[in-house]
Amino acid sequence: MSVELSIAEDQSCTGTSHWRDLHDRVMMPNYAPLNMVPAHGQGSWLWDDAGNRYLDFAGGIAVSALGHANPELVEALTSQARKLWHVSNILTNQPALELASKLIDATFADRVFFANSGSEANEAALKLARRVAQDRYAEDKHEILAFENAFHGRTFFTVSVGGQSKYSQGFGPNPAGISHLPYNHSQAAVDWFDKHGDRTCAVILEPCQGEGGVTPATKEFVDTLRACCDRYNALLIFDEVQTGMGRSGALYLHEKLDVIPDILTTAKALGCGFPVSAALTTDKVAEHLAVGTHGSTFGGNPMACAVASKVVDIINTPEMLSNVDQRSKQLVSGLEDISQRYRLFTEIRGTGLLLGCVLMEQHMEKARDLMTLCNESGLLTLVAGPNVLRLAPPLNISESEVAEGLARMDEAASRFAKSVEPS
Repeated sequence: MSVELSIAEDQSCTGTSHWRDLHDRVMMPNYAPLNMVPAHGQGSWLWDDAGNRYLDFAGGIAVSALGHANPELVEALTSQARKLWHVSNILTNQPALELASKLIDATFADRVFFANSGSEANEAALKLARRVAQDRYAEDKHEILAFENAFHGRTFFTVSVGGQSKYSQGFGPNPAGISHLPYNHSQAAVDWFDKHGDRTCAVILEPCQGEGGVTPATKEFVDTLRACCDRYNALLIFDEVQTGMGRSGALYLHEKLDVIPDILTTAKALGCGFPVSAALTTDKVAEHLAVGTHGSTFGGNPMACAVASKVVDIINTPEMLSNVDQRSKQLVSGLEDISQRYRLFTEIRGTGLLLGCVLMEQHMEKARDLMTLCNESGLLTLVAGPNVLRLAPPLNISESEVAEGLARMDEAASRFAKSVEPS
């Protein structure tokens, strides 16, 4: 009753703090959201409940790839909502089959499994890889090779496969059979396979690490992993949850690297905010996921698939992918200019419109401080660890909006530089 009264009271308030305070009273304390509370969005812009306007270079962590309230996606969702919401996996449905067909036509894949999040897609991929090895080879061929600083999800399996112990500590013993190597270290991978290759069922990596610092994989590294997997009958899994759906300037980043994985996972921008994910693979691999071996109550939801199908139509076009490349060059150029004037970053790295600004040594551990100043200047950004400011604006962002974002970044950078000047 007290919570209901609080909500009623807060509805009459125009300030942000009331809703933010309510969060601290009713939500579990595993998040620490910003003080601003979004009220509505349109395109590349968000407004909070106090009427302040923000240019969104965070994109819901690389999710809102076509901005907010995209009219074509709104139409796809509302049209499907009038027809069919849910059927579960005991029935198939037309939107799911249409989306699967589009993903197959656009990629190397022959088969699709739908779920609701990147974690679930990665969970399915890892389970499938172990199933393939069990069916084809031997029980002890179950080792999974992953990489330091990786992030693959928050389920217990995927958080253990991820290479950041801070996310898996404190929950008891991790699942066995998971090893981690340095990212972009080809010789370490070769040496590891020489010792453990016969027991390895899969290698999983992000072709550009997101949470781990926006670090792109080198061509040599992914080629080495592909060769090792082929030699030792292991599956190569590309986690393209963050890099996929046009974020790199290709539909999926593996295309630019000219390496074909055995399994690819995709989520985030696939639904542009509506929960949907997929694991894509070949006929040869998919046949091992027999009836009853895996499932999802909400996977393949008709509304999610209707939205994602329209997302694929819009993003997988030369015009959209070209805009990603053009706006990326504009953004990198502007960030380098800001960095030079305020001595901020050692490098701007990443791919397409997923960029990481690496702070100079004297600014280490202060990425969140810079993010907060950006927010105060009306620019929403992200961090990727304590030393990297991360940017993931919409793929359809305009030239003028990038210029506006750079102007707001300049204001924040100026304030940041003054705040860290020696007294």
